[in-house]
Amino acid sequence: MEYVNRVKSEISKVMVGMDREVELLTVSLLFNGHILLESVPGTGKTMLAKSFASSINGFFSRIQFTPDVLPSDVTGIQFFNPKTQEFELRTGPIVANVVLADEINRATPRTQSSLLEVMEERQVTIDGITVKVDDPFMVIATQNPVEAQQGTFSLPVAQMDRFFMKLSMDYPSLNSEKEILKLARGIGSTKETKAVLSHEEIKKLQELVQQIKINDTVESYLLQIVRKTRQHPEIDLGVSPRGALALMKAAQGQAFLENREYVIPEDIKKMVPYVLGHRIILSTEASFTKSPESILKEVLETVPVPVELGAY
Repeated sequence: MEYVNRVKSEISKVMVGMDREVELLTVSLLFNGHILLESVPGTGKTMLAKSFASSINGFFSRIQFTPDVLPSDVTGIQFFNPKTQEFELRTGPIVANVVLADEINRATPRTQSSLLEVMEERQVTIDGITVKVDDPFMVIATQNPVEAQQGTFSLPVAQMDRFFMKLSMDYPSLNSEKEILKLARGIGSTKETKAVLSHEEIKKLQELVQQIKINDTVESYLLQIVRKTRQHPEIDLGVSPRGALALMKAAQGQAFLENREYVIPEDIKKMVPYVLGHRIILSTEASFTKSPESILKEVLETVPVPVELGAY
């Protein structure tokens, strides 16, 4: 947790009220996961991604998606150099440590699909040449829910499932917005963030977080939640096995944030909205009156919470 506090402290120099988002970004990073950020414009999505990349000493790149962006604009190309009379490889902005895919749902399905390989396999193929991306690597994609039906292309289910978590950034509280105004006037702000977490430390933390234990009882509780989403009458598409694995990892990450060496049911409950919300599809009737979050809350209420055992 000391390492996470370092990152939170550094990002707080330029942003206010983002502690939970920074925690979840860090957990995703430790499991090589990707984040989908959904919020209205002007809430600091780009600044959050850029500051996070800076705090982990990572190379940051931004891709502004529009309908005319081509897959090669994302992955890269081989171009002919007239001086050398040879083809040369020029990698695209996807080859970075933290990639901000801004307004990803404005890109055409063909361009969106160019991200599938690198998100799953951590490599990109350019005209038959495979290029590995460096560690650490994560994609932070954003989309604007207000214009979800205006000139946009909804992400396919397969791509949504590749996002480790989905975060919805709300408007800041009154006190937080006051602090934002102070930062804008230069009061208590350095305007810059510096690296406080090295790549070697990240690798060490990735090894530690994978050692966090989860016993059979808690694991069964997790699987009951997942299976309930597949049986719920108002859910057309339940959580996939990839989603169950993501929930287990996220629960390990939550235990890590609380300095525990084992997962408890509360860790799972805290992570369900972030990990499962974008992985379920409601029935047509339910989508008019309910949200994925409200359905997941019902699921959690119907699954008995196991009594914690002392031995882990």
